[in-house]
Amino acid sequence: LTGAQRIEGLSRWRTGVAKDWRLRRRKPVRKKHISGLLKLLEIPLGREVDLGSAFLETADFGPFQLLLVDRQSLVLRLTDEAGVEVAFPTLRGLLEWPQTARWAEVDHGAIPFLMNGADCMAAGITAVDSQIKSGDLVWVRDEEHAKPLAIGSALLDGAQMLSSSKGKAVSTMHWIGDELWNLKL
Repeated sequence: LTGAQRIEGLSRWRTGVAKDWRLRRRKPVRKKHISGLLKLLEIPLGREVDLGSAFLETADFGPFQLLLVDRQSLVLRLTDEAGVEVAFPTLRGLLEWPQTARWAEVDHGAIPFLMNGADCMAAGITAVDSQIKSGDLVWVRDEEHAKPLAIGSALLDGAQMLSSSKGKAVSTMHWIGDELWNLKL
């Protein structure tokens, strides 16, 4: 599956903020029933996720499938059009489980645009994880505090993001201030 095919498959989640999104099909699950999802989550995190005695639930929210851990939306589960499942932490998940891979760092000028749901432009990127491939899910962080600002699909490889001075680098699907961030349980 090429990066372009993965981006095409994940692009259906790029629907913008919809005020009528509601939490649907919320149900408690046991850890053994979501072991496959947890294995998928180990790929972007680079380590095993210990949920210990956490209360686990699955739910749908707008176009996303979520894993709720102790009533917090911490994991996104996506299935692209080719049927490939991908798991990635939400912004709250990134705060819970700090990650050192798959990041793009932006300057202060890009932050207001990202907070409004704009795609991340290559001109605003100051540093990047060189292992990023086109089509990967990545998180965007600010350069001063290294805190997560947005999650999206990489449109360029890591090296290309740094060398490009124009165009989009990351197609944003979840950002601080969107409906998923403001979800109250």
